[in-house]
Order: sequence, then C-alpha cells, then structure tokens
Amino acid sequence: MLRRIAMLSAHTSPLDQPGNGDAGGMNVYVLELSRQLAARGIEVEIFTRATSRHQPDVVDPEPGIRVHHVAAGPFEGLVKNDLPSQLCSFVRDVLRAEVEREPGHFDLVHSHYWLSGQVGTVARERWNVPLVHTMHTMAKVKNAMLAEGDAAEPMGRVYGEEEIVRLADRLIANTEEERRELIELYGADPERVAVVHPGVDIEVFRAGRQREARRLLGIPEDAALVLFAGRIQPLKAPDVVIRAAAIMLERDPSLRDRLMVAVVGGASGSGLERPSALAELSAELGVQDVVRFVPTVGQRELADWYAAASVACVPSHNESFGLVAIEAQACGTPVVAARVGGLTTAVSDGVSGILIDGHDPADYASALHPLLTDPGLREAMSHKAVRHAEGFGWDVTADRTLAVYDQAITTHREFHA
Repeated sequence: MLRRIAMLSAHTSPLDQPGNGDAGGMNVYVLELSRQLAARGIEVEIFTRATSRHQPDVVDPEPGIRVHHVAAGPFEGLVKNDLPSQLCSFVRDVLRAEVEREPGHFDLVHSHYWLSGQVGTVARERWNVPLVHTMHTMAKVKNAMLAEGDAAEPMGRVYGEEEIVRLADRLIANTEEERRELIELYGADPERVAVVHPGVDIEVFRAGRQREARRLLGIPEDAALVLFAGRIQPLKAPDVVIRAAAIMLERDPSLRDRLMVAVVGGASGSGLERPSALAELSAELGVQDVVRFVPTVGQRELADWYAAASVACVPSHNESFGLVAIEAQACGTPVVAARVGGLTTAVSDGVSGILIDGHDPADYASALHPLLTDPGLREAMSHKAVRHAEGFGWDVTADRTLAVYDQAITTHREFHA
C-alpha cells in the first residue's frame, strides 16, 4: 500500500506564486497533484530549496502535505543555472529526512525537472525505493527551438537528463509528443514512459462570467481584450503578441478604441536582463496606449483575467504542455497558440482555438482579429473550449499518476526480490 511520497522540486517551491521568477506551470502541477494525493490518504512531503532565511524549515500548508525548505547555498542571488553546484547540500538534507525516521519512511520518490531528478537518483539508491520522474522541459528540445535572445541550455543539463532517463524506474510525459522526444532524443525505454496530462482546477477556472470579471478588473464591457499570461522571457514570446496588436491596428484602425492587450506576469530567466523591453517595444510600435502590464496575480485573480479576455495568446517557442492554454479554455476563452510541444494537445486546432506555425506576428494578427471582431465565431469557439478543457481535470491526472506509481513499485519489488 502506498503510504508516503517524497516529492522533489528543488529549484522552485510549489508555494511560490506562478508567473514570478522560475515559478510557472510546474509549481501548479506539483501542488495540485500533491493535493489530490493527500485527498486519497497519501502523505506527501515536498522538498524544495529555501530562498529566504525567514522561511520555516518545515511548513504544513494543507492536511497531508508537508513542505521542507532545504538550505542549499545562499538564500538569495542564485539563478537556476547556479543551482547544480548546490545539489550536494540539497541531497544531504533530503537524505537526512529518511535517516531521522524509521526505515522505509518513503515508498516512492517523484522528482520534477532535471535538478530534482539528479537528487532523486541518489535518494532512489539510498532508500531502495522506485524513482518516478517528470521532466517538464528538456534541454535538447529547448535548444532546438531557441528564441532570439535566449541562451542555450548547458551540456551539463543534457548529461544530467540522460542519466535520469537511464536510472528512473518510470518517466511521466505530459503528452504523446513529449513521450516521443524522450524515446527518440534520450533513448528512453518505451515501456518505462507513461503519458499523463496535467490538469486544470475547474472550480477556480470557470466559464460564463466575462461581464462579472470585466467589472471586477475595471475593463470596459465592449473591450477587445487579448491576454498574455505567464513568465516574461523570450521563450514565452510575449513580444509576438504586442507586434501582432500593432499589425491589427495598422490593418483595422477602427479597432483602436476597443483593443486592449493585457500582459500578466513577471520577468524570468533571460527576461530579467531587460525587464523594460516590452514597454520599450510598445512605445516603439506606437501601441503603448492599448498595452497594459499587470504584475503576477494569484490563481483566482488570474481566472478573472482569463474570463475577462476575448482571446488568450500563447506564442511560446516551446511548451511541455501549456497549462495557460487549458486554464483559459476552462474559462471559456479561445486560444491562439504556437503549434509547438504540448500546445498541440492543450488546444484543439480549429475547435477550441487556433494553432499557428512559426512566430510571425502577422500570422497571429490574422488569427486574433476574427475572434475579436466576430462575436458569433468567438461564442462558438468559447463553448467548444470549455468542453475541451473539461477533459483535463486534476482528479484524472492523479488517478493516472497513481497507476504509474503502482507500476514503478511493482517492477522495483520484482527486480529486488
């Protein structure tokens, strides 16, 4: 019987606000999955790196969930690429958590992202338990689809991911596309790679409330609102949305009185080097009057933005899944997105949204404009978006993840019998 899981999220805490720094869809994934497991009577202990001396060593945010803030390197000033050098300290404290308990305290380790996977391979051997790993993003995929101004992932990460693929008992891919990449690019054993889609909280992200959401946010009822939500960095391509807005206004000047582009989120990654770049671009293109920058918001206010929007735009250069797209659709908002990675699963092309090949702003302008100006088209796509999103509940994600855990435990026991 599965009693207790060690969940590893080394570089970012599931308690952090998504949209700031390195916090994003993975934070939501780890927390929501943990909630579902805890609701099923499974204790989840999450290990993440402490980023402030004021954080308690241990916090219990919800029944059945315990978060350990592990001191590994300086509390502040480290970026993600600095963290590999701090993994020894992180591993030491993770292993100590087992030493201080009765043998067999954890039944399984589930690691997220390659940094946690490196820790997980050590815990797997020391604790003699199976390791399940979720990549979330992969260096080889990212390097093949780099955005202009983005830095390539280092070879150390590539080697680390290859080691995880070799040692993990099971790998969880967000989509069939990610499964194929794991097999073809990393040589993963097909029998050890399972596909489990992330989910969406359909109680928080609800449709049929555009008027209410616009009133709460102070947005005019007749606004043609394009929403970009997420971390502000080249990988996510928010500049494409702003450039597309400029093209729409050039093609249809009458839209100017109603058009609004909301960019919700904070700078991250290489975007930290030029935090004012998008504002400068807006001024350069003469669209600063229609662009509104909104700092990162909590999940419920983010749901208001999704509900208020006429259309959400996700022009990322790569996405392992694209949680923003699913959340927007759950709120009844059609999505225009890049035809990359998990977005081809998250968006039903021509049904719940429109997928675009490449990142030419003119193509995005052509896709966005009808959804902003044709109420009938938007309404039809909105209804289909809700139905599409309903197939991605977190309860389904948890059930399928538990099936993967069971397979990993069974195989591990047979191997070590």
